[in-house]
Amino acid sequence: MKEDRVLSPEEQGAEALLEIGLRPTQLRDYVGQAKVKENLCVFMEAARRRGEAIDHVLLYGPPGMGKTTLANIIAREMKVELRSTSGPAIEKTGDLAAILTNLEPRTVLFIDEIHRLHPALEEILYQAMEDFKLDLMIGQGVNARTVKLDLAPFTLVGASTRIGLLSAPLRGRFGIVHHLGFYGQENLTRIVKRSAGILSIPIDTEGAGEIARRSRGTPRVANRLLRRVRDFVEVEGKNGIHRSEAETYLGKLEVDKYGLDELDRRILQTIAVKFGGGPVGINTIAAAVGEDRGTIEEMYEPYLLQIGFLDRTPRGRCVTQRARDHLRLRPSSHHRPDSDQEHLF
Repeated sequence: MKEDRVLSPEEQGAEALLEIGLRPTQLRDYVGQAKVKENLCVFMEAARRRGEAIDHVLLYGPPGMGKTTLANIIAREMKVELRSTSGPAIEKTGDLAAILTNLEPRTVLFIDEIHRLHPALEEILYQAMEDFKLDLMIGQGVNARTVKLDLAPFTLVGASTRIGLLSAPLRGRFGIVHHLGFYGQENLTRIVKRSAGILSIPIDTEGAGEIARRSRGTPRVANRLLRRVRDFVEVEGKNGIHRSEAETYLGKLEVDKYGLDELDRRILQTIAVKFGGGPVGINTIAAAVGEDRGTIEEMYEPYLLQIGFLDRTPRGRCVTQRARDHLRLRPSSHHRPDSDQEHLF
C-alpha cells in the first residue's frame, strides 16, 4: 500500500505526533462508540472503588477507530502509568520479561497489533495475565531450570485489527472485549469540528459534514482530510472551510463523495470490467490490481462492504449495482450469486 495514500486508515510518517494534540484525554470527550464508553465507564468506576487494576481489555476493529486513544484514556482515568509497545516490537522472551517485570502495580500495558505477537510469547503473556506470575527458563540442557517471578497486578490493553489471528487461550484472558466499528457521519462531523477548533481553523457545519462524508467512517482519515483542506485554504487565502471549499479541495485530492480514491475505484472497476462483475477470488483481484492480498482485505474491503459497493460470497467478490451506478458502469451479463448466499463480513 502506498504510504502517502490520503485515505489510508494507518498512521503515516510523523502523523502520530500531530494526532496526539487532537486526541481526547477524558472518556466524556471521546466521540462515538457509545456502548463501549458506557461499559468502560462502569468497569473503571468499579475497579477504582475496589482499589484494583481494571480487568484486561481487548479492543478490536479497523485501523483508525480510536483504540490507542481509549488505552490512553483508561490509564489517565485510572490515574496510573501507561506503558506502550506493539506486537512486532517484542521479538524475544527476554523483551517481554523485561517489560512485565518493570511494571508498577495497576499499570496499563498497551500492546498495539497484539495479533502479531509470536505464538511462543502469547503463552508467556496469558499466564502473566491470569496469575501475575512469570516462568522463565534459565540455562540450557541438563543445567536448565525454571525461575518463577511474581508480577505486580497490571492491566493489559490489547489492540487488534485482526482478532481472528489471536489464539483462543489469549483471547480468553481478556475480561473486557469491545469492537470499535465505523463511525456515522454525525459523529465524524463532531470530530472534525472539535479538531478544527483545536487547530484554530474556522469551519461551519456543512464544511465539516462534507469532510466527514468522505472520511470512510474513520476518525483518523477525517482529521487527515481536515489538515489537507486546511493547507489549501491557507495557501489560497480563504477565510475558512465551508462546503464549497471542502468539495473543491477534496476533489483536488481525488476523494469522491463516497470517500473513494483512485485505488478503490480501480479495484471495483477491475472486478466489474475484467471479471464481469464477479464472483472472483481475492488472489486474482490482488494480482490484477498489483496490490497485496492482505492490504486489500484489511484496508479496502471493509469499507467497500460497509457502504454496499462490494459483496463477499463463498464463490468470491462481486461488485453491486450501487457501485455500478456510482462508477457509471454498464450492467454485467455474467451470472451473479443469489442474494441470499452467505456474506462473510
